[in-house]
Amino acid sequence: MGNSFYMKFLEQVATKEKSFIDYLKGSVIFIFFHFIGQIPISLYLIFQNDFATQSDPYAVLSAAPSNLSLFLILFPFVFTFPFIYWVVVRMHKQSFTSLISARKTIDWNRILFSFLLWAGVSLLLVGTDYLLEPEAYQWNFKPIPFLILFFIAILMIPIQTTVEELIFRGYLLQGFGVLFKNRWLPLLLTSVIFGMLHLWNPEIDKLGIHLIWYYIGTGLFLGIITLLDDGMELSIGFHAANNLITALLVTASWTAFQTESLLIDFSEPSLGMELLITLLVIYPLLGFVFYYRYKWKNIWTQLTHKF
Repeated sequence: MGNSFYMKFLEQVATKEKSFIDYLKGSVIFIFFHFIGQIPISLYLIFQNDFATQSDPYAVLSAAPSNLSLFLILFPFVFTFPFIYWVVVRMHKQSFTSLISARKTIDWNRILFSFLLWAGVSLLLVGTDYLLEPEAYQWNFKPIPFLILFFIAILMIPIQTTVEELIFRGYLLQGFGVLFKNRWLPLLLTSVIFGMLHLWNPEIDKLGIHLIWYYIGTGLFLGIITLLDDGMELSIGFHAANNLITALLVTASWTAFQTESLLIDFSEPSLGMELLITLLVIYPLLGFVFYYRYKWKNIWTQLTHKF
C-alpha cells in the first residue's frame, strides 16, 4: 500500500458517514481534557504566586525544581491520551490504527528508524557544536536528579510527542481531509495551527516572532512525511527523538524544557543561518533518506491529490 499510486491515509476516513462537525466535537473534547490535565500545574502556579494573578507562569516554573516542572508540563498530555483513543474508537467508530497509519498494523520499525536517525543527527550536531565552542557549555551531570529526569523523560515524553502527532498529523489532518477532500490544504492548515500554538513558548520571547517559521516548517515537514509514507510512524519517531534529546542532553535558561540535562548551553542564541539550514538543508536531507529507504513514488500527486 505504501507504494500505491494513491495512498489512503486521509482517504480511508473520508466516507459519506464522516462529518467535519464530528471532528470539531472531538477537538473540543481534547481541549477540555487537556485543560483538566492542567489542574495540577495551575494549582502549583497559584500557590507559588500566593494566589496572585499568574502573569508569568514560565518564571514560576523556572524557579521550581526542574524535574517537578517537567512532570507538570507533560502531565496534561499523558492525561489526554486515553480520551483521544475514546474519541476515535467510540465516537468515530474508527480503529485506532487507522488514525496512525493506512497500513493494517502500526509499523514499529519505521518509528524506531526515524527515532534513531534524528537522535543520531541531533547528537552529531550538538557534539560538533560542543567541540567547536566548549566554552558555551557547562557539564551538569548530577546522578540522582538526572536519574529522576531520565525516568520522567522516558515514560512521559514519548506520550507527549505522540499525543501531539495524533492530534495534528492524525486527527486534524484526517478531519480537514474530510472537509476539503484534498491533501494539500489539510497539510498547510495543520502546519500553521501547529506553529501558532507554539507562540507562547519562551523561545519566541528570546529569539523573536520569526522563530514561528521554524515551528510551522517543522509541522510542514512532519505532515509531508506522513502523507508520503501513508502513516504517522516516521513523524512519531522523529518528534519523540527531538524532545528526548532536548530534555536529556542539553538545556538553556530560555527554553521550554528546563531540565537536569547533561549539558547547559550558556551561549547567546541567534536566529538566522541555523533556522535556514534546518528548514532548507537538514529537513530535505532527512526527507531524501526516507524517500530512498521507503521508495516513495509520485510525490507531487501524493501531496496534491483530490478525492
